[in-house]
Amino acid sequence: MESQFLSDQELIQQYLDGKESAFERLLNRYKDRVYSYILFTIKDDVLANDIFQETFMKVIRTLKRGKYNDQGKFLPWVNRIAHNLIIDHFRRNKKMPTTNGGEGFDIFDIISDNRKNVEEQHIKDQVLADVRKLVHELPDDQKEVLMMRMYFDMSFKEIADRTNVSINTALGRMRYALINLRKMVDREKYTFSN
Repeated sequence: MESQFLSDQELIQQYLDGKESAFERLLNRYKDRVYSYILFTIKDDVLANDIFQETFMKVIRTLKRGKYNDQGKFLPWVNRIAHNLIIDHFRRNKKMPTTNGGEGFDIFDIISDNRKNVEEQHIKDQVLADVRKLVHELPDDQKEVLMMRMYFDMSFKEIADRTNVSINTALGRMRYALINLRKMVDREKYTFSN
């Protein structure tokens, strides 16, 4: 069977069975998306390359230790590793990326485009710009939970583990983020169109 038709899990199994080229195929399948995400988030080629390499070294170590639990979500798992390494870097340097406009991580870049006409696209762009502005105003702990939940589809247990808080605290931060967003929408009298 051609490697392009093999599932991620089949390639992982081949790699674990000693076929090194299987991991190379898996890496080639996702390297552009993972690297682009890292570079978009931190805006530094050298650091992005370092984090990219560290991400895949961690992937290899985890696979070889048999700690990867396949749930058909290899790319989100790799992106979560990259995201965690980015957060670790910024925490070490006391500088977190922001969610505003051109700087840092933007959770709303993942919304797919369904070939909307120009007017619909303009409305969508305006709504997303308004929401980005509001998300940027959230406290950092709420913003972090919102990003982890919305973009990385992390469970609240994973978020709690990653941020060293209880599950209830993670849930509370998400709840307060949503409440605060609603209040800001009401305060600013934003109108969101379909």
